[in-house]
Amino acid sequence: RRRSLSFTPISAGSFNAAAKDAAVEVLTAQGCSVEVSNLYGLKLAWEEGKQSEDIMEEQRKLTQADSSLKCFPMYWFSVLGVLTGWIDRVLEKRYSQGIFKDKKAMLSFTTGSNESMFSTNGINGDMNVTLWPMPNGILHYCGFQVLAPQIFWSHVEARAAMRRTLSNSFNGDKGFQLKPEVQEKHKGQEFGLMVGTHLGKRLPPNSQIRAGV
Repeated sequence: RRRSLSFTPISAGSFNAAAKDAAVEVLTAQGCSVEVSNLYGLKLAWEEGKQSEDIMEEQRKLTQADSSLKCFPMYWFSVLGVLTGWIDRVLEKRYSQGIFKDKKAMLSFTTGSNESMFSTNGINGDMNVTLWPMPNGILHYCGFQVLAPQIFWSHVEARAAMRRTLSNSFNGDKGFQLKPEVQEKHKGQEFGLMVGTHLGKRLPPNSQIRAGV
């Protein structure tokens, strides 16, 4: 069994790097052959109109591996720029037409907020909505069977000023969940408050393409 593991550590001592090391240890102990790519060390560029050797090597790893693991810190509700560059260059046309239909992929990442903040009534909105682009729009589109992600939630302390700003609608003492009175106010509404904070209701139509949203 072959595994391809791509990771984007902020530093060698980061939690993401430790998670990568743990994944390699566990998979190796299970008898898997693991190939690791540190994306910061790759030359993902075209040279004289041709793909660099690093790009072709990454494509080889993907095609030969049974499954692929992407390990990264969530950054601005998305992935780091270096991983975006990897996606743009490695998953070029030939590799984005469903050829990975017999392979599996999984995301393993850290967040800067705790789990409650990424809920249907949390300040960051539903993590299922946040994650939709990469698992569905990239990995599944390329044919991968996408496994449930491994998420390392982070507990951060908001500054006093931030707490005051958020206190109008979200309860900082309850994991930044919507206050009961705000939930009650929207209880009889047909649609959720917003796409991320949808309260388990239907998503508000066109909320992402209207000015001021």
